[in-house]
Amino acid sequence: MRRADRLFRIVQLIRGRRLSTADWLARRLEVSVRTVYRDVADLVAQGVPIEGAAGVGYRMRAGFDLPPLMFTTDEAQALVAAVRIARPRLDAVLAAGAEDALSKILAVLPPAARAAAESLAVFAPASAVDDATRSRLARLREAIDTRHKVTMLYRDLKGAPSERTVRPLGCFYWDAVWTLAAWCEMRQGFRNFRIDRIDTMDLLDTSFRDEPGRTLADLLRAVKR
Repeated sequence: MRRADRLFRIVQLIRGRRLSTADWLARRLEVSVRTVYRDVADLVAQGVPIEGAAGVGYRMRAGFDLPPLMFTTDEAQALVAAVRIARPRLDAVLAAGAEDALSKILAVLPPAARAAAESLAVFAPASAVDDATRSRLARLREAIDTRHKVTMLYRDLKGAPSERTVRPLGCFYWDAVWTLAAWCEMRQGFRNFRIDRIDTMDLLDTSFRDEPGRTLADLLRAVKR
């Protein structure tokens, strides 16, 4: 990779994340950490508003932007593949949003790149996700976004029902199954619920705030142990 391309890539990586460490940048760019330090210092000297320091991490100062970027053929094909795979597995709102976003991107590509992207021979079969699960997924995403508790009637693996009140934290797709990761108030702990086993559910007026030990970040840390 030419140094000019690497500098441009560093700007793109930093502006796309809240905080980027030199070690993470070095792995993505396949260079040494010392090279990252030198490149970032040069970018700052050229007026790029990168904040942070070695050993802590870097971020882009608010308000900085670059002119619109053109996608390469590989990038455009990757987007087409991602939408084709994801669309049958998403709820209606997200699926439509993905399709609309892809259409906007393809519309501004040069003819050759657009033709290559649209002719990509990568496809995904229809998903086993049923319409009821997609509908619940949309409502659970709403509850996660608005930080509202959910009450539901849930059936376990043996079909035994239970009423749960949970703090929804995230939705995860496992090949053919969507699950909800949540803090269960009845069990006072993290639990995963298959969305297709939720018989009924309602979003409550009760909202919740992040509390130490009950957040998605806490759950993910526990899983990694």
